[in-house]
Amino acid sequence: MDIIKPNGNADFEWATRLNRLLLNIIGIWPNAHRNAYDKFFSNVRAAFTVIVILFVGTIPGIHSLVRTWGDLMAMIDNLQFTLPITMTIIKLIDIWWKKTDLLMAINMIAEDWIKDKTSKERCIMIKQAQNARIITIVCCSFMFLGSTLAIILPCFGMTVRYITNVTDPVKILPLQAHYIYDKNQSPYFEIIFAAQSLVILMCAASYTGVDNLLGLLIFHLCGQLEILKEKLINVKLFKNYNESIALIVEEHIRLIKCFRIIESTYTLLLLGLLMYFGIIFCLYGFLTLAILTEGKGMSMFRFIYLVSIVLNVSTHMCLFCAVGEILVTKCEALYQAAYEHKWYTLEPAKAKNLLLIMIRANKSLYITAGKMFPMTMSMFCNVIKTSAGYVSILFAMQK
Repeated sequence: MDIIKPNGNADFEWATRLNRLLLNIIGIWPNAHRNAYDKFFSNVRAAFTVIVILFVGTIPGIHSLVRTWGDLMAMIDNLQFTLPITMTIIKLIDIWWKKTDLLMAINMIAEDWIKDKTSKERCIMIKQAQNARIITIVCCSFMFLGSTLAIILPCFGMTVRYITNVTDPVKILPLQAHYIYDKNQSPYFEIIFAAQSLVILMCAASYTGVDNLLGLLIFHLCGQLEILKEKLINVKLFKNYNESIALIVEEHIRLIKCFRIIESTYTLLLLGLLMYFGIIFCLYGFLTLAILTEGKGMSMFRFIYLVSIVLNVSTHMCLFCAVGEILVTKCEALYQAAYEHKWYTLEPAKAKNLLLIMIRANKSLYITAGKMFPMTMSMFCNVIKTSAGYVSILFAMQK
């Protein structure tokens, strides 16, 4: 087999440049700080982002929700922004808290790129890196397109929101929020408009950046499992069988440790996202059906915007479930490769080493939400089905 010498982690850098840029701006990208000042300013950026989102977006949004309580359309309009902003704060705090653990996983990925590898192994890694890059670009494009519309349209007197006399008496802001001072007077209105625009951009970068980071980590893990499977299939080509099997076992254990870091970081976050997605999908489902069946007043432009938001949120949740499904498939393929190795024809000492892989590979690596719900495509379909069932409850509440 042709061995390719390491040439740095250029492909890894190429695949993660956009995602790293987004998370570096807000100070939560897991990297090794050059000195204490670098670490300090990174924490300052993260703290500044959390504070701005909390006091400009979340708290005023909740205040506005209380004031519009009882008006179902206004509440749904409020929640379509308040829930994502609240979820963004949770994401920021979670990743900020787990930066040290995630740095270990990032370093393990970097080490994989600088190792000697065959041309086939390199193609596998590049393919997985390209998958992560494509998903990052697509998710960022959708997210920032929606953010741009929410910011620019109010400048021309248009909006994608549901306007009420309670929350928007004179001038239109990007977000439905209520402040303790008169926001319609200058320069308060201009300051609030700029602050809300900043919040929307921060939330877009944080929300999609954290999601894409998980996709990056899992796609690389899937690639390493596939490489491990190829090594196991071709282990007889190596001179020292026992040493080769021992290296495969060691590498498998290393990948399991990397997965546990990812799982411990994202499990509670995924539980919150699962509930958030169910609520958002239910609300938008009700809103769409209300427009179609009861003739609720709404412009076609806003209707198209709501549909695009549903697709955007669904894409992010589908990303979690899809990478979880792919990871399970790769684990099962590794176990199948060990099972088809004809271990029963080997000498007892050799078969004993191979059984270590079979026993551990028999237990698939599941990304879970709260260590309870495995994130697979079947889970994604079940959440959509359940959320659609609750739409009828909202219709009953309206009547």
